[in-house]
Amino acid sequence: MLEKDAVENLLGWYRKYKRDLPWRATQDPYRIWVSEIMLQQTRVEAVKPYYERFMKALPSVRALAEADEELLLKLWEGLGYYSRARNLQKAAKTILAEHGGELPHSYEELRKLSGIGEYTAGAIASIAYGIPVPAIDGNVLRVLARVMGSSEDIMLPQTKKKWRAELADCIPTEAAGDFTQAMIELGATVCVPNGEPKCSECPLRLVCVASKEGRTAEIPVRAAKKARRIEERTVFVIADGNRTVLGKRPAKGLLAGLYELPNTLGYLDETQAVAHLRSIGFEPLRLKRLEDAKHIFSHIEWHMMAYAVQVSPDFDGVDEKWGYSFLENEDLKAHYAIPSAFSAYSSYLDKDAFLK
Repeated sequence: MLEKDAVENLLGWYRKYKRDLPWRATQDPYRIWVSEIMLQQTRVEAVKPYYERFMKALPSVRALAEADEELLLKLWEGLGYYSRARNLQKAAKTILAEHGGELPHSYEELRKLSGIGEYTAGAIASIAYGIPVPAIDGNVLRVLARVMGSSEDIMLPQTKKKWRAELADCIPTEAAGDFTQAMIELGATVCVPNGEPKCSECPLRLVCVASKEGRTAEIPVRAAKKARRIEERTVFVIADGNRTVLGKRPAKGLLAGLYELPNTLGYLDETQAVAHLRSIGFEPLRLKRLEDAKHIFSHIEWHMMAYAVQVSPDFDGVDEKWGYSFLENEDLKAHYAIPSAFSAYSSYLDKDAFLK
């Protein structure tokens, strides 16, 4: 797949041009693991501040394993895909109980931990421990497809399996970690997913079939994704001036176990909105229409309209059967993670929406 000269060119390029990223300044397997989980489906620049904050609050496997879940989710707030954070903690508890608080030193044992798949296990094993095993993510798949000029669907399991086996033969045993990071870096900064790849800067340009044949726009090939389902929702920011209402989602399913602004399926006009609010135990004094918003999940899009709802500060009739709670605004901001699906309305959580 890659001859020795190509691998040496790749490593030389990486060592000269690699980005200065906080998780590259350590060989600590714990820090590398956390960074790899955060980087799943999240841009590098977006991850940086979250990573620094997380490491300051939870600097070790033990700290993560013993952290209160609300703190964990608050630290993760804004990164999305909260199951990643829960799996991190679940794995940390296993590491503490079964591995003496240290991440396992083998690819096979890493794979047994919650939330660690083939790619993440390969990344930790190669970067932290220098084990020559492949770590193939979307960036690496794109690089491989273009270098080989392949028209195979990169999302097919058999394609990934075949290329993983071939890539394993290319990894230099003395520089496994650099090789892994070089392949990822190349796909992220040069052989980019959107727009024209920077072929003139690529250390593999002399062996890249797609570049030689002018086919970089056609490769990689991937099957079209299934169209997302659209859900129309009405969201309510219910407040009395100092407190705001949150609900807790079910323990399973989308945004499992997270706090959310009250919402319901469908677009409700003001009359319907008042009727709905009364049906769940609230008596609105005033309603104000807020801006529309959209949030994209993997398979669903929420198209949201929203109302700010003022209730009396003397109101104390939240019916627990609906799962809603009045929370002091300062406490809410400090301790409760609100999913990014509601980020368009987060600015209304600490001030009177009717004064804006």
